[in-house]
Amino acid sequence: MSAPTVYDVAERAQVSIATVSRVYRNPDTVRAQTRERVLAVARELGYVPSGNARGLASRSTGVLGLCFPDYADPEVDNPDDPDSPDTDDPEHMLYADEITRGMERAARRHGYALLIAASLAGGPESLVAKVAGRVDGFAVLARTVPTDDLEVISRRLPIVMIAGPREIDHLDHLEVANADGERDLTTHLIADHGLTRLAFVGGSTDSPDAAARFLGFQRALRAAGLPVPAEPDTRGNFTQADGRSAAERLLHGYGPPPQALVCANDQMAVGTLQALERRRILVPEDMAVVGFDGIPLGRVVRPSLTTVSQPMRRLGQTAVDLLVERLGDPDREPRSVLLPVTQTRRRSCGCP
Repeated sequence: MSAPTVYDVAERAQVSIATVSRVYRNPDTVRAQTRERVLAVARELGYVPSGNARGLASRSTGVLGLCFPDYADPEVDNPDDPDSPDTDDPEHMLYADEITRGMERAARRHGYALLIAASLAGGPESLVAKVAGRVDGFAVLARTVPTDDLEVISRRLPIVMIAGPREIDHLDHLEVANADGERDLTTHLIADHGLTRLAFVGGSTDSPDAAARFLGFQRALRAAGLPVPAEPDTRGNFTQADGRSAAERLLHGYGPPPQALVCANDQMAVGTLQALERRRILVPEDMAVVGFDGIPLGRVVRPSLTTVSQPMRRLGQTAVDLLVERLGDPDREPRSVLLPVTQTRRRSCGCP
């Protein structure tokens, strides 16, 4: 059976070909009711929008794609601010930057170029439209593209899911040991530093990584016989500003302040360090702070940041390896790879 075309979608949805094109390329110009009808038909037919139909059919673009939300922190990535730090500086590389570096190196090794789609300004469908027709396969960070859209694209292209739970069984999947890493770091604070009042600064509610890290935090408290909260003490959206705001909220709470802030990522942990410094709260003497990810910035802040280091570049490299394997053997069984994490103990928790 031949692949469905834009003509098939237009006929079934009873719209013009131009309307189908606008749904994918400029969705805000199409009425919501029409847009949803076109997308529903496209999913039903298994239609994949393509900017290079011949390349899509032959799987010979020589390009791999990476799709992720724009996780840039404006405080370390503001091109309009002349005082903003140089984002090519290794000290300011963030989570998605490190994964991209790993994918770039591995893609080059396998003879592929890398196409990056990192903006959701036009919605997930726009993101897919930009990438799916121009690549031989792509890696997608969890919760970037709706599951229904991934199901459709995966009929044509190899997909590797990075992070989060394995939502689609027939796709290759890659994640790190988030829960185990957070459990072990929290246990270190309790067992080695004698801290018993710990607060968790969680990530956004739709982040599976943040949820897994909070689960590890809960397990450590439970194993130590300490009260186990049902929800994080506060949340943020993974930026330094969110970390500062989270620390301020916790410090304005009732009762004794926590002895340690366990943050769902390093960027928020850096923000909490800034907030505590403004209030003249000493770290780690008055309050410990720990993060998760292992971004280079954690080495240069003062005090240097204790964290769980995940192999971010290896995530990117392994994603490419899985895509290339799939391209060479389309019928092989799907693989799920769990990468280990390590503790990086520095001054912010009280270690030398």
